[in-house]
Amino acid sequence: MLQRLRLFATDVDGVLTDAGMYYSESGEELKKFNTRDGMGIKLLQRAGLITALITMEETKLVTRRAEKLAIPEVHQGARDKLAVMREMVARHGLTLQQVAYIGDDVNDLEVLNAVGFSAAPADALPAVRNAVDYVCRQKGGEGAVREVADLILEAKSKR
Repeated sequence: MLQRLRLFATDVDGVLTDAGMYYSESGEELKKFNTRDGMGIKLLQRAGLITALITMEETKLVTRRAEKLAIPEVHQGARDKLAVMREMVARHGLTLQQVAYIGDDVNDLEVLNAVGFSAAPADALPAVRNAVDYVCRQKGGEGAVREVADLILEAKSKR
């Protein structure tokens, strides 16, 4: 299953971050990203996978992080994540079975149930953990994305 994957997509808050919302005294919003997760995304790209972010939030922070990691598919303000995923898959000539997605909350469930490989951080909501193919040992923002990336890369290296 993991060897067939061609696209890796992730939610942002609660997956690439610890789900915390940090605000400075001046009202500036801050998010903490894990550099190992970023390296996992870069390694997937080097292995030929298309990488994507799909989030309901709309922030310049996500845009900046995506630019730094050269993520080609960035979808912010996504109210219907499955519709976004279907459009993206069609545009790339793929099937949903060729997609891995990692999410942590109820708004990710439709996508998680539709893709070929689904995962959730260790601290995802119980309903999400129960629905996915793989529950990470790591929490969101603490290496869950890298953990999934390493699983995919290991499977592909055994091809």
